[in-house]
Amino acid sequence: MSETWTWRYEDAEGREIVPDGAFTGGFPTQSDAESWLGEEWRALLSGGVDAVHLLQNGTVVYGPMSLRPAE
Repeated sequence: MSETWTWRYEDAEGREIVPDGAFTGGFPTQSDAESWLGEEWRALLSGGVDAVHLLQNGTVVYGPMSLRPAE
């Protein structure tokens, strides 16, 4: 069985959302998923995503993780 790593996106109220243009497919590794997020987090934030959860085969690995810069 191959692993699938995915992101779940949430708005500021903690509701799950699927923002326009967000990648909803899976990644083959955790590293691939995290690298993609490192490149796309600003676009996600401007698209209404406040936090993300990383899932492995549908199970939450970590999150919620805020996309807002630390103050």
